[in-house]
Amino acid sequence: MTGPALVFDLDGTLVDTAPDLLNALNAVLVQHGRRTVDRKDLRHLVGHGARAMLAEAMRMTGEPAEPARLEALIDDFIAHYRLHIADESRPFPGVTETLAALRDNGARLAVLTNKPQELTNLLMPMLDLSHFFSAIHGAGKLDVVKPDARVFRHVLEEMGGAGNGAVMIGDSPTDVATARAAGVPVIVLSYGYTPVPADKLGADRVTDDFIDIPRLVKELLR
Repeated sequence: MTGPALVFDLDGTLVDTAPDLLNALNAVLVQHGRRTVDRKDLRHLVGHGARAMLAEAMRMTGEPAEPARLEALIDDFIAHYRLHIADESRPFPGVTETLAALRDNGARLAVLTNKPQELTNLLMPMLDLSHFFSAIHGAGKLDVVKPDARVFRHVLEEMGGAGNGAVMIGDSPTDVATARAAGVPVIVLSYGYTPVPADKLGADRVTDDFIDIPRLVKELLR
């Protein structure tokens, strides 16, 4: 029997990308005469893509950016982030060992993130994570992103189908909404970046330790 299909979010779930995202964001804000933001502010900004993050950061630090100006800010942000994408970003504790155990026990693994595909493809090998996943799907690969169920179904197809069950694993309201739209259970990591408490997101299971994932998957799919 084909093993379960486990679909993971990236930022705030597999990898603590906050330090490098924050550094790139603050570099752009300072360049444009704004104050910097700190990590607690970032919890409100990560997970919806660079456009939403920059638009909200500009609003938080002064006048909102006009649409034409926002495009230039995005270019500046991505240019800085691309050069420093793995300076401080690291997998969360237990991620590497748990992914290896899941794969060795027959699970099929994928990444589904709203991070741009180009940046996802750059980050994953730098942290030696790519080899765990049969599909790595970022924003721009399709015309739709999370929480649209079509992007989740596309990832399942790329993995070879749901097999004996599929689970979404993430840290945000977007991940929970994706799972609900696709009709699959969802596990939330409480250490993620969402400003909403993890136990208020409506997930099927919540944990603060990535090594709990195999046990929780078994509970959900038995």
